[in-house]
Amino acid sequence: MINKDEELINIITKFAESGWSVIDEPSKVWLNANNNDEVSEKVTTELIAAVEKADNECGSCGCEFDPLYKRALVLLGTAIG
Repeated sequence: MINKDEELINIITKFAESGWSVIDEPSKVWLNANNNDEVSEKVTTELIAAVEKADNECGSCGCEFDPLYKRALVLLGTAIG
């Protein structure tokens, strides 16, 4: 069974590979920081803002990312709180 950290990394990796500037760059920054154990509250907050923006702009279009935005926000909320 996948744990929440692995689930979050898998979701953020999909975002990083999306090619959509709203979420790909903040996702890459977060993943890079995560790989180097340097995830700061600032990096996470910026990623949350990007995911919220993506969810607001595209979160109900029916694509595979729609549920991932919401799940990532739940997991990221847990990650910093």
